[in-house]
Amino acid sequence: MNMRRGWLLLLATTIQAGAVSAAMATPAVMQTNGRTTQPVGHYELCKRSPIECNEKTASSKPVELTRSLWKAMIAINDKVNTDVAPRTDMEMWGQEEVWSYPDNGAGDCEDYVLEKRRNLMELGVPAGNLLITVVRQPNGDGHAVLTVRTSLGEYILDNLDTRVLAWDETEYTYLKRQSERNSGVWIAINDGRADAVASVR
Repeated sequence: MNMRRGWLLLLATTIQAGAVSAAMATPAVMQTNGRTTQPVGHYELCKRSPIECNEKTASSKPVELTRSLWKAMIAINDKVNTDVAPRTDMEMWGQEEVWSYPDNGAGDCEDYVLEKRRNLMELGVPAGNLLITVVRQPNGDGHAVLTVRTSLGEYILDNLDTRVLAWDETEYTYLKRQSERNSGVWIAINDGRADAVASVR
């Protein structure tokens, strides 16, 4: 059992017990480098639906990771991954980078993220803890995932994985994400696991 798996086992045990051990090591969080460019798909979404970019949070405190929230994260990740059929923007819209909710039952990675974010917000998780995040896959392709900021670390909901993993357990290179203080602002990520982070658009 590696250290991370052991930590997750301890996490599950402490959540079930209703308390977090004070001796638990501080989990790894993404290191950010300040404001960066907004993805074009998100920019266009904000023009169509300004409320998507007007969510401001007075506090950047991560949401408490309770047993019920952990179960909800797993259930929502699984349900959206199952219910939404993968389709490219070109297939659906005849153009690239159209971010939209998959209300028609199909979508690409950003659409999965938007739906999971909407589901968790409906459960009361603040927008500042549900961050659309742009990553690079090991094959070089771009991808989007949802980062959930919690009191016990930052976790990833991903349409390419049925598991909910800590961000530093994934194989991605992290490039940028929404600001926890303003959903219309994007910040760069310094992924310290990589020798160099490729430039972002």
